Order: sequence, then structure tokens, then C-alpha cells
Amino acid sequence: MILVGLTGSIGMGKSTAAKALRRLGLPVHDADAAVHRLLAPGGAAVQPVLALFPDVADPAGGIDRQQLGARVFGDPAALHRLEAILHPRVRAAKRCFLAAQARRRQRLVVLDVPLLFETGGERECDAVLVVSAPPFLQRQRVLGRPGMHEAKFRSILAKQMPDREKRQRAQYVVPTGLGQRYSLDKLKAAIRAIKAKPRERRRR
Repeated sequence: MILVGLTGSIGMGKSTAAKALRRLGLPVHDADAAVHRLLAPGGAAVQPVLALFPDVADPAGGIDRQQLGARVFGDPAALHRLEAILHPRVRAAKRCFLAAQARRRQRLVVLDVPLLFETGGERECDAVLVVSAPPFLQRQRVLGRPGMHEAKFRSILAKQMPDREKRQRAQYVVPTGLGQRYSLDKLKAAIRAIKAKPRERRRR
């Protein structure tokens, strides 16, 4: 089974690329969606998170992600404690996803991970696909999101590997600032190339 890492900095169009890959029939594991499930009512991370941050509960019995984000924003120690809860559970969800796809004999699956390079996740991938857009467009997209502001945007960027370095380290780069049709064509071409290329032994 070929593992393709999909990544890109905030506002670069990764979520749109992941949707396009799903429409092409490829199984995609979304790390952010896994976090959302963990923090939703009944999620496995709700009680551990509330034990640390009891003021972030939402009325439905899950975690208010905006309040949680505000709670750890600018507090590296609090963020580290939160990550210690979430990261092992996200990895477990990924293992379950991969096992299910292996049983279905899927030839290629996509791991949609925002911090793929930052966490060393590229080592388990056969290829990495990075989405990228010009800085002005990235900024425009991000600051147009609800609840986003300049300080938060800069804080997020500070935690992410620079786009230039991601593009240098990836095997495939998909520009997302030249129209959806162009981006889709580049995605399709990258997937065709990955399927056609002889597999190399993955680094561990």
C-alpha cells in the first residue's frame, strides 16, 4: 500500500486538495478531523482535556475548541500538555485507518497532516505532496476566517515549517493560487506519477 503524505501551511488549500482527492476515489485520513472527533461529545479526549482545562466544556458535553485554543494560545506549557493528550490518540486513529485500508487492499491512501514535516511524519510516507500559494493569498485566506487575527496568524506560522522548506523537501508541489482546475490537474498528475514510480524502502 502506497502512503502519500498531504501537507501545507495554514491557508495554502490543503483541505480543498483533500476533498478533491476523495472525489477521485482515494481514501484520506484527516488528522484534524480525528482531533475534532476526539473533542466532540463522547470523544475519547473530552474527559482528559477537561481534567486539565475544566473551563473549556461546551453545552453539548464536548470541548469548545475556540475556548480551548484561546486557553493554550501563547502558553507553550499548556499546549504541550494538550498535545500529550491528543497526539497518541490521533496516531491510534491513523493506525486503525491504515489497517482498515489494508484489509480492503487499497493500493494508495493519503494521510492529510498539517504538521507532517514538523512531526517527522514524512518518514513513513512513500511520497509527500505539498500544497502552496503565494504569501499574499495565504494571508488573505487566513485572515478572512472567523475568529482569526494577526497575532494568532503569526503564532500559527511560527509553529510551522516555512513554505519554502516544505516545497524543497516534498516530492510533489501543487500550486493552489492559479485556479481550481489547474490545481486539480496538478493533483491528478502527481497521483499518476506516484502510482507509476517504483516504490523505495521507506525510512523508519
